[in-house]
Amino acid sequence: MSKSKELTPEEIQEVEELYQRARKAFEEVEFWPQEKVDEMVAAVGWEWQKPEVARELARLAVDESGIGVYEDKVAKIQSKTKGTLWDMKDVATCGLVEEDKEKGLRIYAKPMGVVANVVPSTNPESTVCCIGLSLLKTRNAMIVSPHPSTQGSSALTVEYGRKALRKIGTPEDLILCMENTSRLKARELMSKCDFVVATGGAALVEVVYAAGKPSHTVSSGNVISIIDETADLKAAADKIVRSKVANNSASCSSENAVALEASIFDEMVECLKAEGGYMCSTEERETLRTLMWPDGKMLNRKIVARTATHIAEMAGLDVPADTRFLMVLGEKAGSEDRFSGEKISPVLTVWKWDDFSEMVERMKEMHRFSGEGHSASIHSERDDRKIELAIKANVGRVNCNMPHAMANSGSWFNANPFTDTLGGGSWAGNMTSENVNYKHFMNYTWLSVPFPEYVPTDEDLFGDYFARWGRD
Repeated sequence: MSKSKELTPEEIQEVEELYQRARKAFEEVEFWPQEKVDEMVAAVGWEWQKPEVARELARLAVDESGIGVYEDKVAKIQSKTKGTLWDMKDVATCGLVEEDKEKGLRIYAKPMGVVANVVPSTNPESTVCCIGLSLLKTRNAMIVSPHPSTQGSSALTVEYGRKALRKIGTPEDLILCMENTSRLKARELMSKCDFVVATGGAALVEVVYAAGKPSHTVSSGNVISIIDETADLKAAADKIVRSKVANNSASCSSENAVALEASIFDEMVECLKAEGGYMCSTEERETLRTLMWPDGKMLNRKIVARTATHIAEMAGLDVPADTRFLMVLGEKAGSEDRFSGEKISPVLTVWKWDDFSEMVERMKEMHRFSGEGHSASIHSERDDRKIELAIKANVGRVNCNMPHAMANSGSWFNANPFTDTLGGGSWAGNMTSENVNYKHFMNYTWLSVPFPEYVPTDEDLFGDYFARWGRD
């Protein structure tokens, strides 16, 4: 990573040349018909999901970053690629995409141009795949800005995409990757491109918006999973733990806490222990806290997406060799207790509650501290509680009775769109609260012709109000 405070003329020229190459490729496909676009998407998607390609990309990503789990990354690359393709199958993104003959309206989809795709070290391959396929489907070009610590795996992912484009005679510069990346070069790229999509921590939002281009950014995660006495506790524990330990909790959709109803608290803790959880004592909790936040505020990057036993060893804790995740009791919601925020590691905070509505408010307080806009989880058979959580929580997604990391960003067993990029809405300073996919990379032109004029009367507009309150 470059340490200079300003880009050299050569670096600025490098970014300019990348943009011009991408722009030229974009202009070649800007008006392509749907069938050619879909063939292009299929070619690249097929290449990225091949088992041998997924294994190579996953191996390099783990080796470069030192975080995550190889097997989980292989599965994620394949599922995210196939899922993104499935979500877009038979979807119209070229030319006329909507028509209302009665109102004389036709809507045409247009691409945005050259999009900068800023990808994180936690998903340096699958984020390229998800966003890349969405951008190809919408006839945009993509320039990837890798995280400095995982440049090789992002670049290799791009190269496999370019290989697929070459195979079918499509402009390969529709997919490009910036080399020798740095924060300054990423900013230069963002300011140069027509649109930006950036996946990473909350601190990235301000940096992206400072580039002065329209963009999609994401929020930090802090998933709190509420479990009540109607839940199947063993099944809930299995789902939560599968989600929690996947890829060593590298996902922002991994559960950071569980909130247990008092009546089932002890039983549920035992279920979690049976799945490989270790409950820290008060003293061990303090030791772990000191390791995780050495300055009291910033999370220690050395524990991110590491195994529970590795973290325990770093902290000097004596835990069983088969420990899959560490548990600590929650004390205070908010900045006074860092364990109430996002941890990006197999460390789970455990809360107790008696009143569901109070627990929802406590969750909201924790989200205001960390993860507002992202998502929440509930294990319950009570639909009224699911609805209350969805209405009151300031999050883009609420997942019920599911392993959250597997469900939140798209799966084969729920309707959330496949993505690696989760909008947190205005709560998180993002432009959308949705799962970012192909829908978010199109402009639209409305072609309108006149129809017989009708101006509504006062009765049409205010009839119900007049009937109750009169016209005075």
